[in-house]
Amino acid sequence: MLQGLGLVGTIAEGDAGPEDPESGDSEDEEELRRPPGPRRRGPTGGDFSATFVFGEAEAGGEGAWAAALRQLRGKRAATTLDEKIEKVRQKRKFQEREAKQAKMKDEDADTEDNQTKKQECEDFSGDKDDDDDVESQYSLDDETIFRKADTVKVKERRRSKKGEVEAESFFEDASQYDDNLSFQDMNLSRPLLKAITALGFKQPTPIQKACIPVGLLGKDICACAATGTGKTAAFILPVLERLIYKPRQAPITRVLVLVPTRELGIQVHSVTKQLAQFSSVTTCLAVGGLDVKTQEAALRSGPDILIATPGRLIDHLHNCPSFHLSSVEVLILDEADRMLDEYFEEQMKEIIRLCSNHRQTMLFSATMTEEVKDLASVSLKNPVRIFVNSNTDVAPFLRQEFIRIRPNREGDREAIVSALLTRTFPDHVMLFTQTKKQAHRMHILLGLMGLRVGELHGNLSQAQRLEALRRFKDEQIDILVATDVAARGLDIEGVKTVINFTMPNTTKHYVHRVGRTARAGRAGRSVSLVGEEERKMLKDIVKAAKTPVKARILPQDVILKFREKIENLEKDVYAVLCLEREEREMQQSEAQINRAKKQLETGKQETAGEGMERSWFQTREERKKEKLAKALQEFDLALRGKKKRKKFMQDRQKKVQMTPEERSQFEILKSQMYAERLAKRNRRAKRARALPEEEPAAVPAGPKRKKKTSVFDEELTNTSRKALKQYRAGPSFEDRKRLGMAQRRKGGNFKSKSRAWISLYCKETASVKSNSFSSSGIALGCLLIPG
Repeated sequence: MLQGLGLVGTIAEGDAGPEDPESGDSEDEEELRRPPGPRRRGPTGGDFSATFVFGEAEAGGEGAWAAALRQLRGKRAATTLDEKIEKVRQKRKFQEREAKQAKMKDEDADTEDNQTKKQECEDFSGDKDDDDDVESQYSLDDETIFRKADTVKVKERRRSKKGEVEAESFFEDASQYDDNLSFQDMNLSRPLLKAITALGFKQPTPIQKACIPVGLLGKDICACAATGTGKTAAFILPVLERLIYKPRQAPITRVLVLVPTRELGIQVHSVTKQLAQFSSVTTCLAVGGLDVKTQEAALRSGPDILIATPGRLIDHLHNCPSFHLSSVEVLILDEADRMLDEYFEEQMKEIIRLCSNHRQTMLFSATMTEEVKDLASVSLKNPVRIFVNSNTDVAPFLRQEFIRIRPNREGDREAIVSALLTRTFPDHVMLFTQTKKQAHRMHILLGLMGLRVGELHGNLSQAQRLEALRRFKDEQIDILVATDVAARGLDIEGVKTVINFTMPNTTKHYVHRVGRTARAGRAGRSVSLVGEEERKMLKDIVKAAKTPVKARILPQDVILKFREKIENLEKDVYAVLCLEREEREMQQSEAQINRAKKQLETGKQETAGEGMERSWFQTREERKKEKLAKALQEFDLALRGKKKRKKFMQDRQKKVQMTPEERSQFEILKSQMYAERLAKRNRRAKRARALPEEEPAAVPAGPKRKKKTSVFDEELTNTSRKALKQYRAGPSFEDRKRLGMAQRRKGGNFKSKSRAWISLYCKETASVKSNSFSSSGIALGCLLIPG
């Protein structure tokens, strides 16, 4: 069976390899017996100090994460999801205890009552001890099954015979850099060198060695480097040096940093404050979910550096009269390929339109696009290309593993993930799902199994998102279930494993997901579940991998046991969802009651005057049309035809609960819809851009034929000095004879026709060279007209 999978034997213990120290099968077995807690870190690279970490303690006071949470302190939910899960778990335990007691009474009806009471006491005390641990509901035989180690094999790489064709770049390439360059050699100011030393930077990383000298020259940059290599410091350091060298004369915003997600914006703001702690440079954070009034007050003071998300930035530009972008000297796009895709297209057009034309633009990402059409939208001027890594390069110390899902076993994904998290990877794990609904379900399922879990996706409030990140960083929870909102840029210390529930949309998304581990020269591991419809992406990843890729095989009896356990927990999952729905309805009712009380107390007129509607660069109708068009496009790609759509909606309304296979198919369908939409967009001939594209003029296939002109027209329109002298001297005898013969052939009054033709000619040419044209025409007319 293993040969049919295309697998080869395992690596022996004595073989040397580039993997992390925990790569052998024996280490996996040790992890099963090892209690959860702090573990030894992998090897660190020479570019990073062993004690380096972006902490939250800053020179100016509290950290960025703490400040953001302080603004949202009053917006938390009444009860958390973990409390609801614990309530359902306790209820289930009580019911199981009662059922067990009733069963024992039926079986031992003739036995003594003392033995029954003793057994009840033992069960009750045993349940209390197991509250904080993973539930032990299995017999000794089941425990031996769970202790079975997974089989890990090296996946064979198939090399392509066709040579790769490199894309032609339209900009200067500066990917080569001085390997011996240090921070002291970059001519940075003393406040920056002091901050670098305080942060624990030892040597600049390759992307920093290549970007900082070019950024100090004021050139536009298009940079690409692997995740976790210090791209934030690579664009912040030259910007801070520029602001320190040339202080501002008035309180204006000179640097704008755009990020795609709120959490990444908070992180970039924290790093910027730490690097600028010994200078007078001021920073401001403007992202969604935080208090608007506080941000408006900070923008009115004119901070030097503004870190923002596109939506909240446009909101302030249209609703804060004293704030504008006409003084921006540097525009930075972090995760630039995400900022240039279809979701931010209209917003980026509006921001670039409001920005200053004379600016330096820097684009950074781990999967930077090389398409000229995409880069033309941000108006790059003679950009410098700095690609330290390829677009598909993962971290150097990352171990990639894949689990194959058979075509008829798509419903095993939840069981496989549960088995991995319970048996092999109990802590410091990020689990990525394709949809928010699946992330929420996995949070409930794993919580009911006794694991410490949190979730992070777009359906949560900003307070809940920041709280989940804080708890995961503080090791209060072991597993963070997230969508792609957490896949870009977030630097979370100590993430050991990344698990992909389904393969992401594209290879670029995969690079960003697995980039949450193996950062800053540390070792990490990624485990991805691959179905039959996702094998094409797996082949591309294996082809681009620089280290051997592993195939992990779980014992089938383990998968069946966990699938059975998940089926038994379906009632509890439904109970938790019911509790959430009830609480949501209660909150909505309370909000309506409070609104009605406020209107009764203060009056309708005052209440209406308080909440002024904020303006936007699009009208409500335009926003509705845009959202509807994207939704219909996704729906049409998934189900083409009216009959299929109607049948899908009817089936969806009938089914209250989806099967595991249907849930997995829905996750894969979302990825396929994105891939089809991306392919359709790439097939388009042209797309509207903020900067029009220059198209080369069409060259005709054959030689261009010169249009024939008559001798009369040629002589009449010739205004050269030589021709004028000839006309003033009079025509020759041959010319007079030729013109006379032509008139006799045509017939008519030659005098009247010549006068009319010459007057018309003088009117047409008067706007260009009135004096020369009219004088030559009159002279010619006088010579041609007899008498």
